[in-house]
Amino acid sequence: MPRIPTTRRALAALALALVIAGCNKEVTGGGSGTGGGSTGGKITLGYSAWPGWFPWQVAAEQGLFAKNGVDVELKYFENYTDSLNALSTGNIDANSQTLNDTISSVAGGAKEVIVLTNDNSTGNDQIIARAGISSVADLKGKTVAAEQGTVDHYLLLLALQKAGLGSADVKFTPLATDAAAAAFVAGKVDAVGVFAPFTTTALSRKGSRAISTSKDFPGAIPDHLVVKPSLVQDRPAAVQALVKTWFDTLDWISANRDQAIGIMAKRAGVSTADYATYDAGTTIFTLDQNLEAFAPGATDAHLDYQAGKIANFLFEAKLIDTKPDLIGMLDAQFVRATKK
Repeated sequence: MPRIPTTRRALAALALALVIAGCNKEVTGGGSGTGGGSTGGKITLGYSAWPGWFPWQVAAEQGLFAKNGVDVELKYFENYTDSLNALSTGNIDANSQTLNDTISSVAGGAKEVIVLTNDNSTGNDQIIARAGISSVADLKGKTVAAEQGTVDHYLLLLALQKAGLGSADVKFTPLATDAAAAAFVAGKVDAVGVFAPFTTTALSRKGSRAISTSKDFPGAIPDHLVVKPSLVQDRPAAVQALVKTWFDTLDWISANRDQAIGIMAKRAGVSTADYATYDAGTTIFTLDQNLEAFAPGATDAHLDYQAGKIANFLFEAKLIDTKPDLIGMLDAQFVRATKK
């Protein structure tokens, strides 16, 4: 997930690849297991505006990281792209980011490991159009804004493909997500690809409506806790504590819903009433759902299958230059070791 200051999921693939090439010297190592060891020193965990990541704010305010014996500095990024760069260059230890963006980072040379699925977007990523445009097919020849390389750009391409159109059939205007929503409200573009809470901003334009959402593409936009390989190798107990804290936080939210919504709405910069409307559009993953997602499989519900599918799509859409080696990017050991 206002987060009104700026963007959840920006890629800026070329710039990110250059940053990674110049700064990321880390080498992937095998995990040393989840048992034993100290959680060590402080871990800096990045996150930005998205309903599936705001529970981290709850964890911090309720002392749940400390309860699990891990010292976490929670770092909020107004600009999501900055969080991607921070993880890639080693300036933070862990980050909250999408599968798409993790694959793009890996394609650019980064070494990153997904250890937890926070959620799936099930409607909170949307293609919103002005009055008079009632379907994706109606976008032909129209101007559409979205953040270049983000999951909402990806959603736009998926929706166009489903409608029998391609990227050349629309006039794409690359803008940061907050700027894209503002441009749409101001009548400067015909449609926009945005995510909550910027969906609330975009839908304030009279007559506007969502013509496609992430609900139309189940499993296409999962969100994750992603860490540096060195954290897995050298401090597995700390990674285990982060994963355990996530599930403890979900339990706390379930038992203290009104208070939790207040905390998350404040961080998002929206009212509690608006925040409550995001519930159906973000499916927070339980431990069982994590176990299912990390299990090898051949459907969109399985991360290995979805990752391969996304990598192919990003390559064919020229959003990445090469198909990355995804071996080692998914590490299920920590969710498997978490006790119910």
